[in-house]
Amino acid sequence: MTGPTYEATADPIALPGTPLADAVIGLIRSVETPSVFHHSIRSYLFARLLAGRRGLAADRDYDDDLLFAACTMHDLGVASDGPHTQRFEVEGADRAAAFLIDHAVPEADADQVWEAIALHTSPGIAERRGTLCVLVREGVALDFDDPVDAGHLGVVTDEQAEAVHAAYPRLDMVRSLTDAIVAQAAKDPRNAPRHTVPGELLRERETYGRTRLEHAYRGSRWGN
Repeated sequence: MTGPTYEATADPIALPGTPLADAVIGLIRSVETPSVFHHSIRSYLFARLLAGRRGLAADRDYDDDLLFAACTMHDLGVASDGPHTQRFEVEGADRAAAFLIDHAVPEADADQVWEAIALHTSPGIAERRGTLCVLVREGVALDFDDPVDAGHLGVVTDEQAEAVHAAYPRLDMVRSLTDAIVAQAAKDPRNAPRHTVPGELLRERETYGRTRLEHAYRGSRWGN
């Protein structure tokens, strides 16, 4: 099936509304803080806008259900009920893939979601692993007001941003998510290898009391 690219005139906060998307929302709403839940949804909305900017059509160039699943479950590794025995990207990828397989998603599709989540903090690698990995990484980055590609700085208009943030407020997201990543990383040395996002955030918090991430986004377009 071929769908249209996502135009600027389309509803910027519309969600897929499929049974799979509803199941994913039910999961993440139950195990993530409101701040992380909102970040997860905004990452999808921004990824979809980026897809339209690239001229990509849902269900032609990418599977919208898989994009929704990968974006919204990308921080499942910091969920309060997780085992917290691996770095959060991998733990979240494992949990997301298992959830999808339990909901009759083909293993190959679940593996695509696994890869997109596991690599979303890996610059220079995610961008080489296909459309889904690219859109997930860039959608997450845009929610931090840190687009991977400088050409995407204007991909979200002020009107779209206002609609997205009215529906899914930020709720001090940068601090809240950093807290969750650091707490998960501190539970087991395997969760925080050197030169990984969780490892460096943990070391910065322990050394300086605040991470560079938190400092950098105080003056960003979205605030925090």
